[in-house]
Amino acid sequence: MEHAIVARGLRKRYGKVQALDGLDLSVRRGTIFGLLGPNGAGKSTTVKILTTLSRPDDGEASVAGVDVLAQPQRVRRAIGVVGQRPGSAEEATGRENLVLQGELYGITGGELRRRVDEVLERFDLRDAADRPVRTYSGGMQRRLDVAMGLVHQPQVLFLDEPTTGLDPEVRAALWSEIERLARDEQMTILLTTHYLEEADRLASDLAIVDRGRVVAEGSPDALKSELQGDSVHVELAEAEPEARIQAVLARVRELTRVSVDGRFVHTSATHGATAVPAVLAAFESSGVKVASVSMARPSLDEVYLRHAGRRFEDADLQEAA
Repeated sequence: MEHAIVARGLRKRYGKVQALDGLDLSVRRGTIFGLLGPNGAGKSTTVKILTTLSRPDDGEASVAGVDVLAQPQRVRRAIGVVGQRPGSAEEATGRENLVLQGELYGITGGELRRRVDEVLERFDLRDAADRPVRTYSGGMQRRLDVAMGLVHQPQVLFLDEPTTGLDPEVRAALWSEIERLARDEQMTILLTTHYLEEADRLASDLAIVDRGRVVAEGSPDALKSELQGDSVHVELAEAEPEARIQAVLARVRELTRVSVDGRFVHTSATHGATAVPAVLAAFESSGVKVASVSMARPSLDEVYLRHAGRRFEDADLQEAA
């Protein structure tokens, strides 16, 4: 079985909202796969369907070689799920939460005690194991959530926005543990995130989702390499008509792509160092005032802009509004 997760043509509507609009997905075994998109893109709906918590209006999917719709019970035994919200009981201890989770999967006796001790050690929770979860910090609660998703040794682990709300140090520690799971245990992990840095660091493959569809798929490096050259970003002193900006920059031969978003102009150039002076000269000769200019290697934000037609941060704000 080459792929641990396969989805074809998933569609899901909630009232007037088309959450998924023909989403396709293939996740290779033993890899970390990133599902990257802004809030409202359809990531969580996809996870709900793949983990049997929701049924699609159309389409099909399999996880660990099992049909999600035909055999949901078998799928549930093969997966671990860490949702966006804490899954532990706050009045119970960390150990009690883990024991209950194991018992739900039919694990008992010495085997259960061994597995609980293993995940407590792995996630640095042994000293806090017998304290109520309500006394845990946010980072400790998140580590406990992941431990609960692993206590029954699943074939596939789903992590839905696992580091949202964590401070940078705790986030980095959790990233290291996720990487170790994939590397040392060959576990298949599907990670949903709206953090570009998280997807870039963790995912060996990723799918960029926008408005319920996959708009780009591949490794982070492969997706970024499609945008050859450098990215040149210009902030104008005030917004100008897009047609005017396009006409001004059409004279700059070094540019291969131009997009305009209000006061911000995003371009690609084969050689950024040559393009920047030419861009500034073109704006100056046309009377367009520039507030700032910067140059960078292509990023996942640029990939998203190319395939979705809007910047990732702007899409996140639009969906949240």
